[in-house]
Amino acid sequence: MDFLRPDRWEDALAAKAEHPTAVPLAGGTDVMVEINFDHRRPSHLLDLTRIGDLYAWEADGPDVRLGAAVPYARVIAELSGPLPGLALAARTVGSPQIRNRGSVGGNLGAASPAGDSHPALLAAGAVVEAESVRGTRLVPIDDFYTGVKRNALAPDELIRAVRVRKAAGPQQFAKVGTRNAMVIAVCAFGLALHPDTRTVRTGIGSAAPTPVRARAAEDFLAAALGEARCWDTGRPVPAAVAEEFAALASAACNPIDDVRGSAAYRRRAVGVMARRTLGWAWREYTDGTTGERGELCA
Repeated sequence: MDFLRPDRWEDALAAKAEHPTAVPLAGGTDVMVEINFDHRRPSHLLDLTRIGDLYAWEADGPDVRLGAAVPYARVIAELSGPLPGLALAARTVGSPQIRNRGSVGGNLGAASPAGDSHPALLAAGAVVEAESVRGTRLVPIDDFYTGVKRNALAPDELIRAVRVRKAAGPQQFAKVGTRNAMVIAVCAFGLALHPDTRTVRTGIGSAAPTPVRARAAEDFLAAALGEARCWDTGRPVPAAVAEEFAALASAACNPIDDVRGSAAYRRRAVGVMARRTLGWAWREYTDGTTGERGELCA
């Protein structure tokens, strides 16, 4: 195994073009586990830790441009205001040591359906900034996941940043795990209210071959809130609307049975999380109180 360690982004792109099978390494929280257990033995490792731009973020316009290697700990500490859903998801990632090393860019590169950042990125409507020696390509998050642990990156591309629109309304995240910390999600759910466009977006993790949105649930809820004039008046979401939203979210799943949970349990849990996150987000929208946030359920 050859170890490549460029000092500049341009050199990293050149190395990736020359060695398309090279595996990028920054935090190493996924890659090193696979190597240590001999699940992966790449011909080249491409160490990106010397490229400082990957560890920076900026928020001058409507989006936050998050460098691919910005660790979860900094998302929590520095971006809970503009990116509340992603910050809530980051709080559930591994241990403090993992949150200090792991990053959203690494999560995207691994493309595991159980990755904690994916539901929040889907709900927020993120865009992945992929780059190669051929140029820069912007990939909407809805098009990024192509299969189990597969993504839309070309062999010579690297993730440089993730562009996430600043929250225009409440965002929530919930995760079910087999214990209360340091756990891979049995399933997870992200929700974002977008009052400026009177729309709703969701994200579901670990309940289908890829992270997915519950599009029918989103459309139903946005229409129901409009018909009941809830957006305008702040009146409570009717119970029947919340129940139907939960049922449609559950129906969006295509889970499997595995050691962490059954398919039936995952469908049920996603429905429960959808109803709970809607309640938390709507309470924040109507009276500004956050109540419970970012629940991790054992």
